[in-house]
Amino acid sequence: MKKYLKNYKNTIILLTFVIIGGICGLIFKEKATVVKPLGDLFLNLLLVIIVPLIFFTIASSISKMREPKRLSKILINIIIMFLISSIIAVVFAFISTNITDLVKDRDTEQIREIFAESSEEAADLNLLERTVNVLSTNQFVNLLTTDNLIALIVISILFGIAVNKSGEKGKKVAELLDSFSEVMYKLIGIIMYYAPIGLGCYFAALIGTLGSIIAVGFLKTFIMYLIVSLLFMFIFYTLYAFYSGGKKGITAFWKNIIPAILTSLGTCSSAASVPVNIECAKKIGIPNDVAETTISLGTSFHKDGSSIGSVFKIMFLVSLFGTSLNSAGSIFQVLGIALIATLLVTAVPIGGGTISEMLIITLLNYPIEALPILTIIATIIDAPATLLNVIGDTSCAMVVTRRVEGKNWLKKA
Repeated sequence: MKKYLKNYKNTIILLTFVIIGGICGLIFKEKATVVKPLGDLFLNLLLVIIVPLIFFTIASSISKMREPKRLSKILINIIIMFLISSIIAVVFAFISTNITDLVKDRDTEQIREIFAESSEEAADLNLLERTVNVLSTNQFVNLLTTDNLIALIVISILFGIAVNKSGEKGKKVAELLDSFSEVMYKLIGIIMYYAPIGLGCYFAALIGTLGSIIAVGFLKTFIMYLIVSLLFMFIFYTLYAFYSGGKKGITAFWKNIIPAILTSLGTCSSAASVPVNIECAKKIGIPNDVAETTISLGTSFHKDGSSIGSVFKIMFLVSLFGTSLNSAGSIFQVLGIALIATLLVTAVPIGGGTISEMLIITLLNYPIEALPILTIIATIIDAPATLLNVIGDTSCAMVVTRRVEGKNWLKKA
């Protein structure tokens, strides 16, 4: 019993504070938002270290790789796994939402009233320009914000490759990057001492405000999304873990992933969860280079929860406006739009998906007044969606490790 408490002490403390926060949110409702600044402090502490953490960990991991084949093998397997996992998520969500109408006729009028409450003008969406803006930035200082994480990741990879190719002359730079990475992990450990209080306060505010956000017309969508996301998480992430390391893989995954789960639910931010998620991945036994690269890239390029959420948004509008999806072409159109829209969702808390939602409305020719509808859906599903986005990266990292290290990687770890 003592050994159990020693191993799980931090997790138990974290979980206890989160439960207490949730109970306070249920009791005090909107009054619980008074403690939200204490939760915001924890979120800010995590977000402020994201930029240096991503740069140093990715650049350091790549610079230390003495086998070019390993780098290419890791990146290729990451891309393949992200694509497969995203497609599975979208198909699973489509099947789940296609068997029932998310909106009943009696709720339609109530929901359409929101059209008159808020609207935004359509922005011109040039996908090519958007892609260039996402992948790059014209000023170095722009890389120092969480608004340009993908551009930062690209520069980090290129910088790591440059150091690697510099050979002996780049050795000191590689050592410096490695030292900075180690310092960043120590900093994460210090910040995590505040995690129980920060997450407890965040949960209290989150639970306290959810009740006022979820109207009757959206309640079914929230409940169904919650069920679908939980089924997807327990079924597919367990399968990924089993493929990666058998029964030991399943045990290692679910045993070590709890801190990442709680952080993602509490902060509703994939970016803020990166430090904790990388630590969880390493405790599972995933090699540093695979964990750091997969999770950092996954924050921007792999979002199972957002993929499922995009399908829910599309199918909600389909039910609301009575659009027919009988043809195979329409079905593939929904799947394609969901995948593209997910790539445009940023890794920051609530509000990062407006461009994604605009894309859905524009490509499906729905009225721009429907934007507030999608914003509400995005808000109420944000916590479970972030959960899938975060731990989905860890499960994919396990699969990538199996592909790179072989089936006995967990025993070696």
